[in-house]
Amino acid sequence: MILSKVRLVSTNIPLHQCRKIEIISRLGIDRLCREFQNGRMSDDVKSLKARIAELEREVQSREEDLARFRSELMKTNAQLEGMITHVGKELQTAQAIFRALVPSEFPHISGFEFSTKFVPSMISGGDYFDIFEHQDPMRFGVVLSSASGHALSALLLSVLIKMAGQMEGRKSMGPEAVLKDLAKELQPHLDANSHLDLFYGVVDRRQYVFRYVNRGEILLIHQTDEGELKLCEKKDPAIDLKSENAKPTLQTISLNPRDRLLLVSPGGAWAQNLKGEAFGWERVSQAVKAAPRQGVHELRQNLLYEIERFTQGAELRRDLTILAIEVKDKVIKLAPTK
Repeated sequence: MILSKVRLVSTNIPLHQCRKIEIISRLGIDRLCREFQNGRMSDDVKSLKARIAELEREVQSREEDLARFRSELMKTNAQLEGMITHVGKELQTAQAIFRALVPSEFPHISGFEFSTKFVPSMISGGDYFDIFEHQDPMRFGVVLSSASGHALSALLLSVLIKMAGQMEGRKSMGPEAVLKDLAKELQPHLDANSHLDLFYGVVDRRQYVFRYVNRGEILLIHQTDEGELKLCEKKDPAIDLKSENAKPTLQTISLNPRDRLLLVSPGGAWAQNLKGEAFGWERVSQAVKAAPRQGVHELRQNLLYEIERFTQGAELRRDLTILAIEVKDKVIKLAPTK
């Protein structure tokens, strides 16, 4: 358009001058185009620079936030490590106390052999067991408990000590009466999280009869001399807030030469491998069947070996207690006394 106007205006100008004007006009148009393009590019550059500056400010703000979060996280981790260390020391102290309380030696009782193993858990502990003679030399008691925590287990121990004199003073008390009184003593001190599995039995060596009460999930297996396994599955509810009115059920086992009794706390069935699979009572029974027929220590050790092989180093979910009893060869049953 500009070129045509130049030509119209320059009709009376000589031809050679017209060519000069045309060249100059073209140069002007090119310059105008370049300036237009440069101006647009300049605006784009300014816009990009502004965006880059904005992003840099956002990155700086994010880095400041990240630094602040990292600082808070380090403080929280330090506090958590301190709490874990403190709790770990308290747990070690509690375990040390209970290891001291758990008997390492048992009275020599004619006609019976014992083998025990206690393995504490770093996750949940509270097992307690004992084998003790009565004032009547022909009777002895067996107790195994598994509590929801060390505090409840300590409470049980204090109640047992308190009731020891009463039990001796009332020799006619059966295991069911003892557990009824014991639960009554414990009830006022229980809370919603309290849970106590408790086994208590008495062996009468005159008649070789084992009378017991089992409250909760403690396993009792009776293995006869022929190798037959009898799983004592009848159990009463565990001791907790809901079982205040529960009546313990007395059960009886007649013992013969080379019979074996195996008591296992719930930690045996609850033991898990690295995949989270539980050992279970079925595997406990299989381990007992596979154990050597002679030797109470071999029976206990075979079960412990199978549990350790199954867990592959995984921490026990609860304390584990194994208590094995074997009747020796010679058994003389006396007539019951009045």
